[in-house]
Amino acid sequence: MTAASYDSPVVLDRRAGPYGEVVLRRHGPLLQIIANGCFLMDTSDGRSERLLVDAAAAALDGRPAPKVLIGGLGVGFSLAHASADPRWGRITVVERERAVIDWHRDGPLAEISAGALADPRTEIVDADLLTYVNETSDTFDALCLDIDNGPDWTVTADNEGLYAPSGLAACARLLTPGGVLAVWSAQPSPEFEGTLWNAGFRQVRTEEVPVARGVPDAVHLGVRPG
Repeated sequence: MTAASYDSPVVLDRRAGPYGEVVLRRHGPLLQIIANGCFLMDTSDGRSERLLVDAAAAALDGRPAPKVLIGGLGVGFSLAHASADPRWGRITVVERERAVIDWHRDGPLAEISAGALADPRTEIVDADLLTYVNETSDTFDALCLDIDNGPDWTVTADNEGLYAPSGLAACARLLTPGGVLAVWSAQPSPEFEGTLWNAGFRQVRTEEVPVARGVPDAVHLGVRPG
């Protein structure tokens, strides 16, 4: 492989979905997901996605076999990390892009998630997350949401509703008493912390993951009162 070909992204799949175009490409050793021409995520790190799951688990204080909802399958880091932890009970993943699900089941992203998808605790739901949280009758001990780029900048305008008071109220309805909401963000958002407090969550805090350049990734946490 020449240096030029190694440095140039190679498109592995391109799909036109209900929310626009999604692309999976390989750039050297990395797999990348692009939505409507905007970079979303790649397989370069995964620290903040793993923190999303671990911080939620820690906030549950040893609750036995907690049920977790992971919002957004992405490149699969959060799912794989949850599946590697025997403390979790049922693991439900809601993903609205059929292409992303296919890339995990039958495509290149299976290298990250194959074991987790084979885990009998895992369920994949093909649905829009905001629709799901508004319509499901199920409840969870933890919601780990990694949708778009976080509350301050969304690639898809419809995703803004998840971070609004109405979306957070729907999330709170899904949580068991003392359950935890963990929200991934591409940058810390003091304003979103205030929104969590105003929506009735308690023990609101933000954990940061430094990155090589730019602002840190963040996980915002809030607990539904018991």
